[in-house]
Amino acid sequence: MKKSIIMMGLMLMSAGIFAQQKTDKVQLVVKKNERKVDVLVDGQPFTSYFYPSDSILKKPVLFPIRTAQGTMITRGYPFIKKAGERVDHPHHVGMWLNYESVNGFDFWNNSTAIKDRSKYGTIRHTGIEKVVGGHGKGELQVTADWIDTDGKGKTLLKEETTYIFTAKGNQRIIDRITTLTAVEPVTFADVKDGMFAIRVVRELEHPSDKPDVFVDANGIETKVDKLDNTGISGKYHGSNGVNGEEVWATRANWMNLSGKIKDEDINIVIIDHPKNVSYPTYWHARGYGLFAANPLGVNVFSKGKETLNYKLAPNQSVTFRYRTVITSGKVTDKEYDDLAKDFANQ
Repeated sequence: MKKSIIMMGLMLMSAGIFAQQKTDKVQLVVKKNERKVDVLVDGQPFTSYFYPSDSILKKPVLFPIRTAQGTMITRGYPFIKKAGERVDHPHHVGMWLNYESVNGFDFWNNSTAIKDRSKYGTIRHTGIEKVVGGHGKGELQVTADWIDTDGKGKTLLKEETTYIFTAKGNQRIIDRITTLTAVEPVTFADVKDGMFAIRVVRELEHPSDKPDVFVDANGIETKVDKLDNTGISGKYHGSNGVNGEEVWATRANWMNLSGKIKDEDINIVIIDHPKNVSYPTYWHARGYGLFAANPLGVNVFSKGKETLNYKLAPNQSVTFRYRTVITSGKVTDKEYDDLAKDFANQ
């Protein structure tokens, strides 16, 4: 009896220590030799700011990204091999921000899969300006250059980006605030592939019963095959009330992708900001796992009814702000509306 009481006491003490350790402490660890900055919550991996050489990846990204329970929500390919995952669109890595047509150069589709990259641009990481961790929140500030001709030409845009990483219980939040400053006159032509995006794991894709072929601005085709839909549970739902794959080309101030991986309910919402161009944004959300907000492809998404062709003069800047909330569990529309209001007020 006495032994049982002692054992119970030790178990309670252990549970208490474990509970105290769950402080949502956000830590950022710079690993220059590995060309990344790891973001940890209570010592466990959340994501990494990842900027491998231009010859491997043509832009910096956040990769991989995990839920509060440690489940990976971003597709592994081409850096992490996982059985059953699609191997299309090798430029879809983690979470990123770029665009298909900047002065005619394609920053979105550039990858080692392209043979002639003379009309493709590269976003080159240039510096880490600020790294701050803390209770419940961490901040990373970085810079990059948008360079034409596969990174061998001239710089079109200077980028300054701030990431704010927030951890609170079963939620993880990533705020990305990116300011682009034109070095010369710049035009973002109205195209579909842009701008802020995430490529999710197979389990969070929308179940699809047909193969498809997608073509970029330079006529390069990518085939997306029909796959087994067992365990595939993704579903889009917008603040505009539109659901499923019908959300493509609709406008909404937030878009949620819900699904399940094993026993874990997962919700990923991307929230637009009222100060962004073309608010509320158009959604370039595809059933095969591409989840993107594109405020600049107005002519494409409006079917020619409107045209934007957004321009910047030399030294003129524009800022894009997006919040991504990753929840282990169920989330109501009211909660998303509150998160959107909070983001709008920051």
